Amino acid sequence: MITIAHRLWTIDDLDVEDRRVLLRADFDVPLVPPSAGSPVRVADDARIRSALPTIEELRRRGARLVLVSHLDRPKGRDPALSMRPVAERLATLTGVAVPLAPAVVGPQVGELTERLAPGAMLMLENVRFEAGETRNDPGLASALAELADLYVDDAFGTAHRAHASTEGIAQRLPSAAGRLMERELLALSAIVERPARPLVAILGGAKVRGKIGVVRRFLELADSVCIGGAMCVPFLSVLGYPIGRSLCQHEDLEPARLALVSATRSGRLEVPSDLILAKWGEEAGVTTPALDRVDVPDDWMGLDIGPRTADRFAAEVAPAATVFWSGPMGRFELAPFAGGTRAIADAVAETSATTVVGGGETVQALRSYGLQDRVSHLSTGGGATLEFLEGRELPGVQALLRTPVTAV
Repeated sequence: MITIAHRLWTIDDLDVEDRRVLLRADFDVPLVPPSAGSPVRVADDARIRSALPTIEELRRRGARLVLVSHLDRPKGRDPALSMRPVAERLATLTGVAVPLAPAVVGPQVGELTERLAPGAMLMLENVRFEAGETRNDPGLASALAELADLYVDDAFGTAHRAHASTEGIAQRLPSAAGRLMERELLALSAIVERPARPLVAILGGAKVRGKIGVVRRFLELADSVCIGGAMCVPFLSVLGYPIGRSLCQHEDLEPARLALVSATRSGRLEVPSDLILAKWGEEAGVTTPALDRVDVPDDWMGLDIGPRTADRFAAEVAPAATVFWSGPMGRFELAPFAGGTRAIADAVAETSATTVVGGGETVQALRSYGLQDRVSHLSTGGGATLEFLEGRELPGVQALLRTPVTAV
């Protein structure tokens, strides 16, 4: 079967030697604020490292690299959100100087790109310093296109946004996907188009509304869908269980009800049968496992799946051929409520299945347990990952599929 990833232009289709290549990366990394004379620095460079395969390959092939990314959500030009610490960290990782341009676009920036030597790099300032970025302003897209001869998009995490540096510029230059974008789409396409079975989906975190489309899609696709984390609370409420003070938005109840109706027909939805509780306002204090039930008393909260549920979900994972996991099973950053997430992390790491893990908190949990290298694919997409699996078109990807300029 031909997948969406196979229909992409990739960097294999571009002759980049001595060409200016505008590389859209996702360098939206956490920063450590300055203190005691220490400058701002990158707290976690995982996203920078994920772009290295594309960067290094383009450099080896003689590209003159112009790097562009956003960082957080600045309101105009904010020195605290400059790309400087990212450029410095990238220079350390590659051993090559990465000068920072004084702006995102403009004549001075254009002159710097013209002077780049093959294999050299230039980092543009935070693209969201430009108000036109999130509006997909044609003027900004054209100004960015003037800085390069070719465009490569390696920022899958922004592919669900039609922004000037993702969708707009791809209409103005010969464009292709970078290696990270390509890997993401291959891994995710395999889940929805040709999964090895059994396919098991583990979904957690919060806000059913944000994931209800994915729940419904997996109820169609998967052999088993396991719901944990705060996400399970609306499901338990609709099923008639008291939820005490557990996190539950009224707006999440109807989506949960509709999903349960679908599950009645498919028989694939698994919800917790026990929870770990904490007294309201005493999350770091005394906890008690409700070993045989999910009834949450008044003034108590469910903050993790219980051990029986963790064992049951892990038993679903063990014989699987494909596993997708997004969202922790509880408030894992607090030790009393980390058991469920750790149990699922161990099960996913130990299975011989193809395993795809998405979502910032889920990846964070895996890294904290030292298990990040024991899964098949760590998705960097977040919302883009979920929207792709739901079946939505991602503007950043669609732009690469219908590139209007002939690639050379």
